[in-house]
Amino acid sequence: MARERNLDLIQVTERVTPSVCKIGDYGKYLYSLQKKERGAKTKAGEIKGVRISFAISTHDLETKARQAQKFLGKGYKIRLELILRGREKAHGDFAKEKINQFLEILNKLVPLKIEGELRREPRGFTMIISRA
Repeated sequence: MARERNLDLIQVTERVTPSVCKIGDYGKYLYSLQKKERGAKTKAGEIKGVRISFAISTHDLETKARQAQKFLGKGYKIRLELILRGREKAHGDFAKEKINQFLEILNKLVPLKIEGELRREPRGFTMIISRA
């Protein structure tokens, strides 16, 4: 039947005896599989941003951590940003302490996996976090 229609016989699954096949264009079938894989990757890799400031209080850090916990629960990755302005840029050690404090609070709520290490950028520090 496939030869009569100038199409291919495509095996859908190998797990069943007898195997399941369908008649169709093999190139289109491969393209649709690749498209499904690409779509699945983009949804899993979406990133939400959480910004903390240099002079953020402990309570505000806890609030931001709870918001980050919601994002991680939905499967998003988080880009943690600490923006430094003016003379704050000279106090990089204090800024790193704030980030570590945030990570400790968040780690108590959700197990974390650090995707991208802490990086110094012209405007401050950034890192990418996901759920372990």
